[in-house]
Amino acid sequence: QLQLVESGGGLVQPGGSLRLSCAVSGINLDYYAIGWFRQAPGKEREGVACISRRGGGNTYRDSVEGRFTSSRDDAENTVNLQMNSLKPEDTAVYYCAAVWTLLGSCSTRGVAYNYWGQGTQVTVSS
Repeated sequence: QLQLVESGGGLVQPGGSLRLSCAVSGINLDYYAIGWFRQAPGKEREGVACISRRGGGNTYRDSVEGRFTSSRDDAENTVNLQMNSLKPEDTAVYYCAAVWTLLGSCSTRGVAYNYWGQGTQVTVSS
């Protein structure tokens, strides 16, 4: 059974960093794209970043390009999201999601994914 568990959220000051992890079990991560999404109170869910199957590429939302980096740890079956230079507007619940794919690219549209984690809260505040 496929399961995704996010961790690493917390409270950080503006300009700080956090590293989110998405631990994946029940599948061979080599053949899955992982997306990162967030939802702030009163706002719609938005795609933040994604990383395609092993050997594929990454895609980032414009507002996080250059600040966020997604990477795979295939040995640990984990995908990480390193978030630097955090801003108050990055505050949200962050989710990871998975979809089996043959493509070397990935999507930041939520409808493209069919497995979701439970989310982890990220709060950026002084």
